[in-house]
Amino acid sequence: MPTTDTDRVIIFDTTLRDGEQSPGCSMNLNEKLEMAHALKELGVDVIEAGFPIASPGDFESVQAIAREVHGPIICALARCNATDIDRAALAVKDAPRPRVHVFLATSAIHREFKLKMSREDILKRTIEGVTRARDQIADVEFSPEDASRTELDFLTEVVERAIEAGATTLNIPDTVGYAVPSHYADIIRHLKKTVRGIDKCIISVHCHNDLGLAVGNSLAALREGARQVECTINGIGERAGNTALEEVVMALHTRQDFYGLTTGINTRFLYPCSRKLSHVTGMQVQRNKAIVGQNAFAHEAGIHQDGMLKNPNTYEIMRPEAVGISRTELVLGKHSGRHALRQKINDLGYHLSEEQLNRVFDAFKILADRKKDIYDADIEALAENQLHNISQKTWTLHAFTCNAGTGTMPSAAVALWRQDGEIMKDAAIGDGPIDAVFNVIDRITGITVKVCDYRVRAVTVGTDAQGEAFVEAEFEGKKLTARAVSTDIVEASAMAYLEIINRAAARQVRDRLKPTDNIPQESVPMA
Repeated sequence: MPTTDTDRVIIFDTTLRDGEQSPGCSMNLNEKLEMAHALKELGVDVIEAGFPIASPGDFESVQAIAREVHGPIICALARCNATDIDRAALAVKDAPRPRVHVFLATSAIHREFKLKMSREDILKRTIEGVTRARDQIADVEFSPEDASRTELDFLTEVVERAIEAGATTLNIPDTVGYAVPSHYADIIRHLKKTVRGIDKCIISVHCHNDLGLAVGNSLAALREGARQVECTINGIGERAGNTALEEVVMALHTRQDFYGLTTGINTRFLYPCSRKLSHVTGMQVQRNKAIVGQNAFAHEAGIHQDGMLKNPNTYEIMRPEAVGISRTELVLGKHSGRHALRQKINDLGYHLSEEQLNRVFDAFKILADRKKDIYDADIEALAENQLHNISQKTWTLHAFTCNAGTGTMPSAAVALWRQDGEIMKDAAIGDGPIDAVFNVIDRITGITVKVCDYRVRAVTVGTDAQGEAFVEAEFEGKKLTARAVSTDIVEASAMAYLEIINRAAARQVRDRLKPTDNIPQESVPMA
């Protein structure tokens, strides 16, 4: 049976049960085990591993997690009937700390239309279900489904009967996301004042996000004495999802001065756990998602970036390292200021005079109006242009042809314009037509880079759609990226790769020059 200090909040994770019910988030046995181990590492107190009666596969997953993942309480969900409860108890019986979670709808609309049961029927079924579960597993949680829409007098009665039957945790679910914080807090407050024996149990909350209030409702309930929050990684779950674990945990962590509550979560694993779930389910996190979204610790506005560079507390109430993100990202875009651009250029190893920086800043603003994403390689290219007055590319694609097919060796022939006006030609083979084209470009230019990532995608529709090629490569320890668009994806790939080669060539020129050969030195006052 779980116990908690008055200021300790139990984190009950239902990613593997309610979260998996989110469309497109189904997981197989190995994926569930992988996530369960990640949740243990994160420090969750309870893992709701599944709904064993739902399918043989779900039963096997819950049983495997119960046997292999030690530390957290392993919980199985069951409807309030003998078959479900027996199946759930069997699934978790091998866990060092097993729990059965029994639920039964109590609201008028559910009683009338879903269950077709009277109040008396509900009370009787509650007592029978909790008693049966308690006879098999000592730790029993009971949930009156749709509690937030249940009449308070009846909810009070149901909860009392569950306690009398042996429930150790009482969960008050906002099943359809109907509650608002003050309403939900009133429910918890009422139950604490009126339910006999409730001081012997842990009050839990389970909120859905249909109105975007799941986290707010959960926090309001904690202020009224609830001490278990049921939540999911990334807030996945039925419909609009569940309370997001990372959000409620960091709210308590960041505003400890207000809530006075703690959790056992190792917050540095929040971001890795979020990414692992995205990888397992294929459901990506929205960019502006709180705590773990790509933009959560990113700043583009110039005034924000200036403040961040002076003192991170000006615009960040949490440090990215606290949730497992390596550092704050100052995203360069059309809203960025000169201060952030100077910092980025310095971080990339360039030393520009004020005059050069001003010219780079002007060119950067023009580029930012044209491009959605500004990469380090774009900034490097602008800096290189100023350092070496590069107005033309060293190499330009003149023509190419390639040959590939079943039973043939992929090959390509390429002609490049060199900056001095000469056309250079060569041919090579490769694993495929793209590889062959890249190999020819390497041969002609004498520059070899290591391709780390290569992707193509359609940027328009139809059979004549334009294709965008993205290439990321490493040259002398630096990552270079380039994109190009063409109706011919081989041509787009060649153009993108050649852009990287040009940047590598510019870097070679820079490295051959001494700083005094090219970089105007600002006057330094004498001591």
